[in-house]
Amino acid sequence: MRAMRWNRSNPGRRRRARRTVVSAAALRCAEQWNWPVLPGAGLDPQGSGACVCRRGEECPFPGEHPLDPPLLAATADPRMVRWWWTARPDAPLLVATGSRVAAVSLPRAAQRAGMMTLGRGPVVVTPSRVVWLMRPYSFEQLGELLSDFEWVPGTVRFHGEGGWVTLPPSRGGSGVVRWGRLPELDAQGMPELPDAVELMGDVVAGARRLV
Repeated sequence: MRAMRWNRSNPGRRRRARRTVVSAAALRCAEQWNWPVLPGAGLDPQGSGACVCRRGEECPFPGEHPLDPPLLAATADPRMVRWWWTARPDAPLLVATGSRVAAVSLPRAAQRAGMMTLGRGPVVVTPSRVVWLMRPYSFEQLGELLSDFEWVPGTVRFHGEGGWVTLPPSRGGSGVVRWGRLPELDAQGMPELPDAVELMGDVVAGARRLV
């Protein structure tokens, strides 16, 4: 009971604790994993839940997209990462895809269909999507991987060069982002990422079954 009273009476402490966790996650991605990261746009500080970008409540990714800095500014420099999250401790954590990590994602229905167990490697769950992280792939490789399918559902999103993924423990307009399957680290302390060949086909095939 004491813990419940503390949580209710100290929302500021909970927010500060979450900010510390997000900052630590950003530094881990940059400094230890060499992933290029940047802060997301963020939400209206007045608590409306609207994105701070000019689209406001009409934004399809409220708070969870690049704005200032732009996507091209993504970096693994811990000094810049520390500065960003010191200035904006509530900012969602975005990783730029294409150079160090890539991904493929499906609607949340994939979780209900039991597809979380597909392949290996880290899985990110947002209130609306399930995201499988993998090694980077080129557009040419993606075309080859998908050539075996006569039809690829439009619900599949490919996060490669020029894209991004929101990482835990971010909170955007859609809610909290969390790990569905935690990264497993190799002997060098780096996340073990599956090759796109190992995972992409199964994810797309699963998406076809969901339609």
